[in-house]
Amino acid sequence: MDVSERLSFFAALFRVDENPAMGMWLLYITIILLSIVVYKLGFAKKLPLFQTILIYIFLILGCTVLTFLGVFLPVAEGLIVAALILIIYKIRLHQQKKQDAANLE
Repeated sequence: MDVSERLSFFAALFRVDENPAMGMWLLYITIILLSIVVYKLGFAKKLPLFQTILIYIFLILGCTVLTFLGVFLPVAEGLIVAALILIIYKIRLHQQKKQDAANLE
């Protein structure tokens, strides 16, 4: 059984099976960036600086585990889907607020 057939899309894209060191770093950075986007779109609140730094530290530490899972499981792909859903939600929410403001006038 060939390992390259079982890799997730991003793991295969970054060629984790051929160049594990660079591929894993690229996968790790991708998962961190996508996690930050999902966090900012869906869950971020206005917090003091220290608490924000602490949240991002734990987010990055959690992404370490997700990276190892992301080699064979679609972790990054799931984060992209979550980001797209949250972007659509934010756009529709903005349109609804604009429409409600126009109706009040």
